Amino acid sequence: MNIQKMMKQAAKMQEELTAALATKTVDVSVGGGNVTVTANGLGDILAIKISKQVVDPEDVEMLEDLVLTGVKQAIEKGKGLAQSEMGRMTAGLGLPPGLM
Repeated sequence: MNIQKMMKQAAKMQEELTAALATKTVDVSVGGGNVTVTANGLGDILAIKISKQVVDPEDVEMLEDLVLTGVKQAIEKGKGLAQSEMGRMTAGLGLPPGLM
């Protein structure tokens, strides 16, 4: 296999992976399920749901911390999904590390 053909194949796989990851979602709940964050495999935050029970005008900082924690965890979980999917798609290709 020549290098140009291999690079075209890698670019096509990257495009397919990006399209697939845009449609896959992960959910993270924090604060006993009071805040739920949904992200896709690209790390884009798609939704944040906040339970009314956790909304306290006297303690906004706690809600901010819960949202921030949920967002960080959702992004990390999305990255993990991306790595898993990339490993699945490139398994057996014999590509050098870092090529994809």
